[in-house]
Amino acid sequence: MCELAGADGITAHLREDRRHIQDADIDALATSITTYFNLEAACADEMIDIALRIRPQQVTLVPEKREEITTEGGLDVFRQTERTEAAVARLKAAGIRTSLFIDPTPEAVTQSKKLGADAVELHTGEYANYPDNPAMLTALKIAAREGASAGLAVHAGHGLSVRNVRPVAAIREIEELNIGHSIVSRSVFIGLVAAVREVRKEMDAARTDADI
Repeated sequence: MCELAGADGITAHLREDRRHIQDADIDALATSITTYFNLEAACADEMIDIALRIRPQQVTLVPEKREEITTEGGLDVFRQTERTEAAVARLKAAGIRTSLFIDPTPEAVTQSKKLGADAVELHTGEYANYPDNPAMLTALKIAAREGASAGLAVHAGHGLSVRNVRPVAAIREIEELNIGHSIVSRSVFIGLVAAVREVRKEMDAARTDADI
């Protein structure tokens, strides 16, 4: 339904604690998605093994904490660098595009490039929490420019909705937005197809206004 409604791809997060979805769901998605499958996963051997088995088009490595309700920040790319670099290398060797979910700072972008990532996904949580603070959007713009200049694909996500997506979608360097919670929540009231379409409409309008 999401694909038919205009989604360019599907993102799913298989947590180590299996809180969101189960292994069977990932197996089903891997064989049914007709657009682009982005698997979000922790930088753990078990998750990398699963990714290598189902072979999604992209894996986005994200941080996980047992006590969190949802992902609260970007991956700490300055600690456990050997582990992250090794995971990226394994995925890339299998032909799987690899992205790192990071805080929107130039330093994190530069480090992600050093670790071998193909892309970065900028954490938009602070922007979503403080949409009227121009510093939050400025940080995303600076990090996006840094990523593009480094030869990385630039993505963004977390907390985005039909109400706040336009300014982020208008950032030229950002080529992919991952939006889930707000669409599913909105679908309770208007249906999944309509929820996807209204967000897609806002995104497309932002790109048109930015003359992209």
